[in-house]
Amino acid sequence: MTEEAVKWTEKVEPLIVTDIAPALQADGGDIELVNIDEATGVITVRLTGACKGCAHAQVTLKNGVERYLKDNIPEVTEVVAADE
Repeated sequence: MTEEAVKWTEKVEPLIVTDIAPALQADGGDIELVNIDEATGVITVRLTGACKGCAHAQVTLKNGVERYLKDNIPEVTEVVAADE
C-alpha cells in the first residue's frame, strides 16, 4: 500500500467504522469499505444487511454516507456502491 493510500485509509476508515456503521447497524444494516481511489477521491462501499436491496439504499449512500464523508474529508469527490 502506498503512503498516499495509507493516509486516505487512516482518514476514511475511522469515519465509516465509528460514525456511519453504528447508525446503519441500528436499523439492521451495515457498511463495508471496499476501495479508495486516491487519484480521483472516489470511495467505494458495500451496503449490507437490511441496507442491501433496500429501496432507500441509494438515498442513504448519497445523502448520508457521501455527504458525511465529503463534509469531513474535502478530498472525497464521490461515494459509490460496489458492484455485486
